[in-house]
Amino acid sequence: MAFRLKLVPDNTSWDFFRAQKLTFGFSVLLMIASVIAVLTFGLNFGIDFRGGTTIRTESASAVDVGEYRSAIAPLGLGDVSITEVFDPTFAADRHVAMVRIQAQDGAESVTPEVIAAVEAALQGVDPSVTFPSVESVGPKVSGELIKTAFLAVLGATTAILIYIWLRFEWQFAVGAVVALIHDVLVTVGIFALFQIKFDLAIIAALLTILGYSINDTVVVFDRLRENLVKFKTMPLRDVMNLSVNETLSRTVMTSGTTLIALIALLVLGGDVIRGFVFAMTWGVVVGTYSSVFVAKNIVLFLGLNRDPKKKDDGDARFFTEKVPDAAD
Repeated sequence: MAFRLKLVPDNTSWDFFRAQKLTFGFSVLLMIASVIAVLTFGLNFGIDFRGGTTIRTESASAVDVGEYRSAIAPLGLGDVSITEVFDPTFAADRHVAMVRIQAQDGAESVTPEVIAAVEAALQGVDPSVTFPSVESVGPKVSGELIKTAFLAVLGATTAILIYIWLRFEWQFAVGAVVALIHDVLVTVGIFALFQIKFDLAIIAALLTILGYSINDTVVVFDRLRENLVKFKTMPLRDVMNLSVNETLSRTVMTSGTTLIALIALLVLGGDVIRGFVFAMTWGVVVGTYSSVFVAKNIVLFLGLNRDPKKKDDGDARFFTEKVPDAAD
């Protein structure tokens, strides 16, 4: 007999509405706290959003990111990102790296003197290093990137709203979007609170979180829609509990396996991807939580039309034990 791993017992009957005031209230407090953190501390924008200069280096010797960073650190340039570039077309003796330096306070861009100092510091580590290109990102470009990033997140959320509305009902769409807003706000709030570098990689992580979270939410909603047809006389609250319990094993397995890979990257992946991986890890946890405790509570609050012959009477009442439903 084949071994089968079970993280969740079969036929669970946990009541996910038992502490709904606590769980939903906690989510609201997290969203408010996140907004306050962003307004109070602000985001620690990286070079992509603050502007700066990128220096491309080439050397016959292997790139040692640690030595490069140690050589530049005494210059006190603030946020410096060093990334080794890999390309199958490179020759064996061609090693390329990208050194990004944030724009200094009070300056439109990194000055030639600063660039020369960086180049001299790197040549002290590797005399054979050359600098084939130097590119700068000014405040105007970085400002446009902030606007574009905001529009990307807003556009993705709007598209998801329309998709859920067409696939299910408008109540499901509102619940899903509130859960997505919850996920994005709480993630951004963590970055503001701990002043973790916020760059384009984090925007990519936020968009990925949106996709991951809505996938989990749609699984629950799809099972809810099936059960609403099967159990027409069962109260809406009980049908929702049943649907979450039936998809709980899938939710735990999906989130658990994703977290295993993300935690490994978080520990072993290095500084270059740590911010992205942290955002993904936190987003998976928050996204799973919102799918179970936020989205369905919004749908219960708005109510559903169980009888297509009748108008939606909105009889569902939030934080109640039983919800009146139409008879079969």
